[in-house]
Amino acid sequence: MPPKSAKIDRQNFENDITTFEKANPDIDIVGRDAFPCQDPKTFDAKLAGGQMEDVFYTYFTDAKHVVDINQAADITSYVKDMKGYSDIQQSLRDVYTVDGKVYGVPRTNYSMGLLYNKKLFQQAGLDPAKPPATWEEVRAAAKKIAGLGKGYVGYADYSAQNQGGWHFTAEIYSQGGDVVTADGKKGSVDTPEGKAVLQTLKDMRWTDNSMGTKQLLILNDVQQMMGSGKLGMYISAPDNVPILVKEKGGKYEDLALAPMPGGKGTLIGGDGYMFSKKASPEQIRAGLKWLGFQTNAPGSGLNNWKRAADLKAPVGLPEPRLWTGATDAKDQELKKQYANVPVENYQAFLDGSQQLSAKLEPPKAQQIYSVLDGAVSSVLTKKDADIDGLLKDAQSKIDGILARG
Repeated sequence: MPPKSAKIDRQNFENDITTFEKANPDIDIVGRDAFPCQDPKTFDAKLAGGQMEDVFYTYFTDAKHVVDINQAADITSYVKDMKGYSDIQQSLRDVYTVDGKVYGVPRTNYSMGLLYNKKLFQQAGLDPAKPPATWEEVRAAAKKIAGLGKGYVGYADYSAQNQGGWHFTAEIYSQGGDVVTADGKKGSVDTPEGKAVLQTLKDMRWTDNSMGTKQLLILNDVQQMMGSGKLGMYISAPDNVPILVKEKGGKYEDLALAPMPGGKGTLIGGDGYMFSKKASPEQIRAGLKWLGFQTNAPGSGLNNWKRAADLKAPVGLPEPRLWTGATDAKDQELKKQYANVPVENYQAFLDGSQQLSAKLEPPKAQQIYSVLDGAVSSVLTKKDADIDGLLKDAQSKIDGILARG
């Protein structure tokens, strides 16, 4: 359950337990403090010792590992009876499906897109209703925005603390490439798609001068730039929008989202719940009933948009967006009814993101990101950076990381 430091989320969770238990007197929900997988050492120790709760929280990137070490219950025969499960996006269900068997239920999700400043688009003579759909269009728009004058930056990107590698991954996915081979055994960055990512960044930085002179940026730097109204675009998940408004001086009406440029793919992430290998059939059924109420139904639990609006939380952001079909339609309807942010600013993202191939982070993600940081920071800080050499070196290092198992 949410930690005590997240007071409102914690209170909501406890209220949901009370409501659920009243309707289901034969089920007791016993919440455990915080989310273990946020501390990998604790999480791995509990898993190895078979000490995990009956229903436990995981990141998408944990799912396969939990199954591989045989600590998750196969819930395939139980989810058939779970209301709304069949409407969950297939790409999200696939995260918790291994060899055709289901081991978990998604809770929330995010995907990367292009976050842009509508006001700057207008000032630069660009149409804010037609955001860039290709990297060529991003480059052209960035050049126009940088041309507004001193201090204006068209496009910003991260290049330190592994965050440059993370964004390289999102960008190569958008080009239709990958950072590792399909079997996860070799690097896959020394490719035309990898070259396109670095060449685009290098051209924007040095040929167009549309990325500013300050580099080696991290998330907070770029958020400050966007909040100040001097940055045109960066790639981001929707969860950045309320942070920009609450903490960085941005305005909801100025901030809009579009799908990842390129149209080939997007980096996704999220979380969900899995079931202990030791859980009984009764516990699995009870757990799924609870999740059906708390995480997987429009209008209740996490998706109680009326409650969220009453508590002044942002309602109307385009994600999480778990479902398709009738369940999605109901959730969107409720979001719009209680929206307190300009939902029209996210329509392009909503319309386009589900058309993209959804890809998870690679195995050994942080180690791989550290390698790719070097390639990204080189093209942004060295005018004569050798892209072919950087990619060859990065691929060799990634091969080494994956070979170590």
